[in-house]
Amino acid sequence: MQKLLIIQTAFIGDVVLATSLVEKLHARFPNAHIDVMVRKGNEHLLLNNPGIHEVLVWNKKEGKWKSLMKMVKQIRRNRYDMVINLQRFFSTGLMTILSGAKETRGYTKNPLSAGFSKKFQHIIDPRQPRHETVRIND
Repeated sequence: MQKLLIIQTAFIGDVVLATSLVEKLHARFPNAHIDVMVRKGNEHLLLNNPGIHEVLVWNKKEGKWKSLMKMVKQIRRNRYDMVINLQRFFSTGLMTILSGAKETRGYTKNPLSAGFSKKFQHIIDPRQPRHETVRIND
C-alpha cells in the first residue's frame, strides 16, 4: 500500500484549496493512505474527510525548530513513499528532503527544491487565469 503525505502548513484558505489535491490523489491511488500536515488550528478542517487517513499537526508555537525536528521524526517513522510540499518555505522544504520518502515533490521557488525529486512551477499568469485548485492539481 502506498503512503502519501501532503504538506500544507499555511492558513485556512490554503488548506481548503489543498483538499482538491487530496481528491485527485485518492482517485488515482484509491488504496493509498493519504496524510496531510497542517499547522495547529487547521486540523479540524480535514476531520472526517474520506480521502484522508491521518492529519499531522505541526505546532510551530512550541518552538519552531524543536517542533520541526519532532515532525521530521514522525514523518520518517511513517515511511512515506511520496511527500508533496505545497509550500515555498525553507522549513517545509527541510521536512520534505529529510522525510526519507522515495519521491519528493514541491515548488521550484522553495529554497530547498534542488533536493526534491520532482519540481513544479508556482505561476500565476494574469493572461491565463486559472482557478487555484486547477493550478495545485497540475
